[in-house]
Amino acid sequence: MTAETDAEAVTATQSRRGRRALATTLIVIASLLAFLAIFALWANRQLLNTDNWAETSSELLENDDIRTQVAQFIVTQVYSNVDVQAELERAFAQVARPATASALAGPAASGLQTFAEQRLDNLLARPLPQQAWEQANRRAQARLLDIVEGGGDVVSTTGGDVTLDLRALLGRTQSNLGVGGRVEQRLPEQATQIVILRSSQLELAQDVVKLLKALPIVLLVLAVGLFALGVYLARDRRREALRACGIGILFAGAAALVARLLAGNAVVDALATTESVRPAAEAAWSIGTSLLVQAATAAIIYGAVIVAGTWLAGPTAWAVGARRNLAPYLREPRIAWGAFGLVVLLLVAWGPTPAFRQPILALVLIGLLALGLEAFRRQTAREYPDARREDSFRRVREWARGLGRRAPRVPAVAGQPTAADTRLDQLEQLGRLREDGLLDAAEFQREKTRVLAEAPPA
Repeated sequence: MTAETDAEAVTATQSRRGRRALATTLIVIASLLAFLAIFALWANRQLLNTDNWAETSSELLENDDIRTQVAQFIVTQVYSNVDVQAELERAFAQVARPATASALAGPAASGLQTFAEQRLDNLLARPLPQQAWEQANRRAQARLLDIVEGGGDVVSTTGGDVTLDLRALLGRTQSNLGVGGRVEQRLPEQATQIVILRSSQLELAQDVVKLLKALPIVLLVLAVGLFALGVYLARDRRREALRACGIGILFAGAAALVARLLAGNAVVDALATTESVRPAAEAAWSIGTSLLVQAATAAIIYGAVIVAGTWLAGPTAWAVGARRNLAPYLREPRIAWGAFGLVVLLLVAWGPTPAFRQPILALVLIGLLALGLEAFRRQTAREYPDARREDSFRRVREWARGLGRRAPRVPAVAGQPTAADTRLDQLEQLGRLREDGLLDAAEFQREKTRVLAEAPPA
């Protein structure tokens, strides 16, 4: 009988270990999927959402470094495709001798280029050109989603390349610089177009767009499902498993931020062909990945909330003390749910994560928070069914006064308390710490054993 009992105990132990190992594995896999889901969500929201695309394009042009590069690009294209010096020489020839006109045309063309870049930079900072830029990018994004058909006045796929046309911006320069409207008609198409996508990248982009429509949902469902399955398999260690889920989500967000930093360095190094272009490239990466930062930060916040909740429900001395002090208030629904409603209103008004700005996702998060609060209320009701507010106030006041601090042990000398009195004081102090929730049962028993085992001074 004993052998059979021992065998069953060994089997049960191995089964528990197997379940814990499987639960841990599932949580690790779910954390990796959460890491990938952050990037999938960012790409989906950035590339497939017209409002986000247009807003990002506006922020790009509002940046001083990027706007300077755009102005330089447009003016450079004008000078590359129009012989400005020859045009000025012909104009000067009408009022001066040919030799004088030829001598003046070169410096005037060079000075006009610098002047045009500065004026165009200032012009692009104004509302109307920025609106034209935003509208062009909005139309570009709409055409990009239907890239297979191609065509259109702003985006085309002629030759397999996807381009953004800047003629609308050139049209805004005529009244300010004397160039733009007339020059615009004389420039070849390639001079006023920024290539968004090369033909060699077109097929890959088509596959990516299709994938991004479904990938975020699939990754999120898989991650949440594996997290839930891991917690379920943990059984008697579900609180620890839930805490591991929170840590996994938190690290997924932190890893996404680190990956963004490392990738940003590589991308900027590849785009910044000269040192003067580096500030614009860095600004473009920072603005273009701002939604990624939002998603990663949201993951960190969610993970931190889960970790904090599982800690508050745990056996540590501070958690026990907090539950004991909160018990009389959590037991009253009007107080508990009233405070919860106030917190929810603050979260909705603040919107710490993008989900709180979307009604359906906000309702899901609020529902999960409500379930967590109800579970916490039931736990405190089981642990402290007779908790009173007066006791909570008393413990808080005593804590504020510094009670519960361990008194220093001093050697017994004449005129001072005996060893027995000192041990008695220490035991009473331990009892107060245990009563206030600052020591759990195991810590109290360990300290009590240590005090009683100490040899009395000679």
